[in-house]
Amino acid sequence: MLEPIADLPPGVVGFEAVGEVHADDYRTTLIPALEAQDGPLRLVYVLGDRFEGYSGGAAWQDAKLGLDHHGRWHRAAIVTDTDWLRHLAGAFGWMVPGAFEVFPLAERADAIAWVAADD
Repeated sequence: MLEPIADLPPGVVGFEAVGEVHADDYRTTLIPALEAQDGPLRLVYVLGDRFEGYSGGAAWQDAKLGLDHHGRWHRAAIVTDTDWLRHLAGAFGWMVPGAFEVFPLAERADAIAWVAADD
């Protein structure tokens, strides 16, 4: 499931993955939140201790996410200490439109500030 992150700067959308993330979480939560945004997309996506994994459908939705909104991405940050996620993000981050960074959980506030910045 995806839980919204509260108290983010204006224009920033954020979610924390909890338990197993399914394709429906993208279709009913993440994608509508992004489509409701005016202007460039800014996303903080936290995969912390409560994250247990992706279903096959969710992995596909995740891969499609950048393509479906290609021209609107400004900045996206993944916040995680999970080694395999950090490795995948590093290997495939160049495919993400806009600016993309991976932050450790201890730097969650820095990730939010970076996503919100205009420079």
